[in-house]
This record gives sequence, structure tokens and C-alpha cells, in this order.
Amino acid sequence: MGYYEIFVVLLSLIVFCYFFHDKKGFPTNWPLLGMLPALMKNIHRFHNYFIEIMEKSHLTFLFKGPWFTNMHMLATIDPSNVHYVLSKNFGNYPKGPKFHEIFDVLGDGIFNTDNIVWQYHRKMAQSFLRHPKFHQFLVMKTWDKVENGLIPIFDHVSKHGIEIDLQDLFARFTFDTICTIIMDHDPKSLSVDLPSIPPSNALDNIEEVIFYRHVIPCYFWKFQRWLGVGKEKKYKKAWKTLDSFIYNSIDWKRQEMRKGNEVNPNFNLLASYLDDENENRKALIINSDEDKFLKDTILNFFIAGRDTTSATLSWFFYLLSKNPQVKSRIKKELDDINVKINQENFEQMNSKLIYLHGALCETLRLYPPVALQAKTPMKPDILPSGHHVNPNVQIIFDMYAMGRMKSIWGDDCNEFKPERWITERGKIKHEPSYKFLAFNAGPRTCLGKDMAFTQMKIVVASIIQNYVVEAIEEHCVVPDISIILHMKYGCKVRIHCSE
Repeated sequence: MGYYEIFVVLLSLIVFCYFFHDKKGFPTNWPLLGMLPALMKNIHRFHNYFIEIMEKSHLTFLFKGPWFTNMHMLATIDPSNVHYVLSKNFGNYPKGPKFHEIFDVLGDGIFNTDNIVWQYHRKMAQSFLRHPKFHQFLVMKTWDKVENGLIPIFDHVSKHGIEIDLQDLFARFTFDTICTIIMDHDPKSLSVDLPSIPPSNALDNIEEVIFYRHVIPCYFWKFQRWLGVGKEKKYKKAWKTLDSFIYNSIDWKRQEMRKGNEVNPNFNLLASYLDDENENRKALIINSDEDKFLKDTILNFFIAGRDTTSATLSWFFYLLSKNPQVKSRIKKELDDINVKINQENFEQMNSKLIYLHGALCETLRLYPPVALQAKTPMKPDILPSGHHVNPNVQIIFDMYAMGRMKSIWGDDCNEFKPERWITERGKIKHEPSYKFLAFNAGPRTCLGKDMAFTQMKIVVASIIQNYVVEAIEEHCVVPDISIILHMKYGCKVRIHCSE
């Protein structure tokens, strides 16, 4: 049989497997191709497909990839497995080499490292975020961006009856604020003329490609990378854009520190790292130079500070448009305070925003900004569910599906009910992190949780107290296929001033 005949046979097999119905909703494990055809067939509806499989497999399912690809994945949203992997047996589940390979753009940053390098980053972040004056600084900068960035745009589009993409506005908002907090530099992307922001667009492209690296055999995307074609070409270009932006920011920051011209010398993360010139830090930088280490650090915090908050805010206002009774209750809670929330009184008013806090938690349950998480064991292990795992099996958690399981959240799991987060005494109800995984769990629990809630409450209160947000009904809103749960087509709305 010649090469042409072999190609025709393989192509015919792929087409047959692609269109053949899976038995009882489960992906068929085909000879040679494994379960890949079913995954490719449903990639456009990945999250809903995952939900269907989890419901039929008692929350844990072993996905088998094509032969010789080492693409075996154990998909699980069983809370006992989550708790075991992320907390109880944390030491056996590092990021691992496969994670490093797929997320190579993150380099030696906090999300991509283990052991002493990760511990160093976490210590630095804790020192910065828990500084006694940081919260005051965060509130000040967030209000400044709301008043001088967000509100002028809302006034402009309201006056002229212009449709606007809230997702784009929130991405600009968080991009500007995280640049200020990390590097003491405001790129002013949130302005009426909506300027192009290549670094922010580059992040979106990178996140999309990283998702596809998870669901196709590694030899395929590595071959694309070697050829410099397809999605890997876009990835390389986006990576170069981000590197250029961050390296220039590091150079600028060094110059400002030498001149003593810093706008906020005590409160930016980059300055904290630049000041930490000690032998312990230098000993960690093994495979890269100082500037690359700093660049990797900044990029990791960019992703954490820009994407998660902006995505949550977008889904929050989308959910309000579908649930007017929730919007009314939030408005009433704000009205009952009898004063418009501003920078001066925010700290005093924050503790009274119970229902708003519950609504934000409910948004995070249904639309977690980081919907997927992957772990690989260093040594063979047995999960509480009884499933055996080894270093050749990647464990996948899908928080999007987890928030929609009746066995975890009850029969009303698909409803948007902030009340589920409020106790009978009117206090915020705590849910264990292995059930509510939006901020991770165990030693890697997100350090920016309080920061995110602070920013989101300021933005929401400012908008609801001053404007009416009207969703464009005919606009299609669906999750994008990316590691960050953006809306594929944005969040189109009209803005009206409140009476």
C-alpha cells in the first residue's frame, strides 16, 4: 500500500469516527485515534459537553487520547478528589513538566513554578498585598480609574445612544489598574476614543492557543510551532508583543527609580522585586537572566489581575440582564445605605454590601474566570474516588461544570441565586474551597481574592447607582474557547443615566 492509500484510509477513519454517534453520550475509544474525534467534534461546545460527561460518569471520567501520544486525562470534579489533590496530598501534585511545556510563556512566574521559586514569589506577593497601606492604595486607584476612565465613557455612550461592549471596557479598566498597581504606570487604554492596546490583545491570543494545546496531541502543536504556522504562529507573535511591552516597562521603572521620579514609590510590585536584590533571589535565577525573571513575574500577575476580574464583571452584568429581580435587590441594598458610595466612605459601606457580595460569588460559581485547572502526580496515587493515577495521566478540574452539578449545588444549581451565599442571620455564607474553586484551594489559594472583590464592588456600585445597563437582546452571548472564560462575541449593551 502506497503513501496515498495510507493517507486515504486514515482520513476515512477520522471522518467515520468524527460523525459516528458516541454510545450513551460517552466518547467512543476508537483504535488508534482514542477519544480524540469526539473531543474535536464537540470542541465548539466544550464546556457543555464536559457537563454532560460529568453528569453521566459520577463526576470522574478517564479520557484516552490517540495511541502513542501520552494524552490520557482524568477529568474530575468530585469535591473529595479536588480536596485531596489541591490540599491533603499537595506535595505529590506540582505543576509538572507538561504544564510548564504548555504554559511556556509564563516562564518562571508564580503560576508556572514549584518549590522554592514558587515559595519566593508567594512570599513577595503576600508582603505586597498584605502591606498595611495597600488596601487604601487599591481603593484610591480603583476609584480614580472609575471616575476618570469608566464614567466619562458611560456618559459619552449614554448621551449619544452608542452600543458598547462591556467586556472590552472592563478589560481596559483592569488592564490600566493592574499596570498601575504592578508597575506604577497607567497606559490609559480606558478612554473615550478606545485606543488599540496590543499587549492586552496579545494576552487574549495567548490564552486561546494555550487552551487548544490542552485538547490536541502535543506533537501536532509542536510541529506547528516548528513550522511557524497556524495558531502557534499567532502565539509566537503575541508572546513577542508582550515581551516588548514588559521589558520596556522594566527599563522605564528602573530609570524612574534612579531619578526618584516614581509616582507611587511604595506601592508597585515591580519596585518591590527590583528592591529585593539579594543573594537568595539571584540563586533562584538559574535558567534566565534578571530581566527575564522580572518579565515572567510581571506577566503572571498581569493575567491574574486583568483577566479574572474583567471576565467576572462581564458575566455579572449579563446575569443581571437575565435576572432583573436580582438587579432590583442590589439596587435596593445600595439605596438603603442612604448615601452614594465613593472613595471616602467605601470602607464603611463595604460591610453592608452583603447581597452584592453574594451575587458576585454566584457569578463566580456559574462563570469561573479560570474554568480549567490541570495537575499531574509525581508518583502513582489512588484518588478518594478509587481512580488510579500516575505521572502519565493529567488530572483536569473543570470549575464551569462543577458549578452546574446537582450533586454538589442542589437541584437549583443552574439558577442565579445570590441568596445561597447568605445565612439566615444575613451574613456571608462560607463554602469550602474544594466545592467553590474559583479562587483555587490549598497552598495555592489565590492571594488576590480580597483585591478582586474590592475592585468589583467599587465598579458595580458606581454603575448601578448612576446608570441603567440594557443588554442587546439579539446579541449572542456564549463562552469563548480559551483558558479564561471570556464571552466569545463580547457583551453588547446600551447605557442610560439613572433618573
